[in-house]
Amino acid sequence: MEIQLELPERAEMLDAFLARDPSYEGVFLTGVVTTGIFCRTTCTARKPKPENVEFFPSAHAALLAGYRACLRCRPMEPVGEAPDWVRPLIEEVESDASRRWTDRDLRRLGLEPTRVRRWFKQHHGMTFHAYSRARRLASAMGRIREGDPVTRAAFDSGYDSLSGFQEAFRKLAGASPTAAADAPVVSVTRLSTPLGLMVAAADAENLLLLEFADRRMLSTQFRTLARRTGSVFVPGGGEILERTRAQLDEYFEGTRSEFDLPVHAPGTPFQEEVWDALREIPSGETRSYSDIAERVGRPTAVRAVARANGTNRLAIVIPCHRVIAADGGLSGYGGGVWRKRRLLELERG
Repeated sequence: MEIQLELPERAEMLDAFLARDPSYEGVFLTGVVTTGIFCRTTCTARKPKPENVEFFPSAHAALLAGYRACLRCRPMEPVGEAPDWVRPLIEEVESDASRRWTDRDLRRLGLEPTRVRRWFKQHHGMTFHAYSRARRLASAMGRIREGDPVTRAAFDSGYDSLSGFQEAFRKLAGASPTAAADAPVVSVTRLSTPLGLMVAAADAENLLLLEFADRRMLSTQFRTLARRTGSVFVPGGGEILERTRAQLDEYFEGTRSEFDLPVHAPGTPFQEEVWDALREIPSGETRSYSDIAERVGRPTAVRAVARANGTNRLAIVIPCHRVIAADGGLSGYGGGVWRKRRLLELERG
């Protein structure tokens, strides 16, 4: 069943569309009257005149209005999901993470290197070669942790010199291969959702981070997490991340109201009290910041509660979006106020 959601004001949507604002991905789609095509907010095609634009809450609504999907931004595809043309390449990288890729290899697969680079830059925040290099280093890290000598891991990963391997490893992990061998490894991936790409990070036991990819505080969140856990971060997957992906899909489909993922959210004692209180808010309900302050036994610490709410690293799973202002206003949200509104509308059905 498609849930009908309220659209923002036209002026706000028009500004977001003209600015190609990625934070509005999933909030609306844009129909261009003169071409009969509908697009994502971030479409790179030439922008039409404002009077020739109308907005839709979903691809279904745009299709019913007689529009066809843009071939450039592909609004029928889930945000961030690997399209058919690049999926075989990703599968080959994952099947042999130690392989060293060149542009010639890409062309042999019928892929244009420039197109591949642009897609990885847009959806993973790095070029394809940087992505494959990170996967090679992550594979090498796994071998070192299992007892392989650093030298063997370096040359088996396609590096021509030990110094080059160590420098690349230090840039990825923030430590030398030997020092990182005993550090907890956290796998990081990107997840497609109807509200845009999310970044998820997990170790072998717990989900540690779940944030919208365009959140400004994302790099700060990673630094804080690294400081509190002593972890090194590498691109990858794993059981916890796959469970997170599956449960997010169920949540956005409306078949799941709460998450049963193992999580670890290290913070100050006060932050952890606030985050525990957030998890007690039932789906479909909201609380004010003062309600949470009362709940943690600090009724005058409303601002401190708001700060702790804003530093939550597990969006949606620890539902900071369910906390609103005392007057009922949505106030701020790290992923954008319209995402907060969408999440609350989804939970209220």
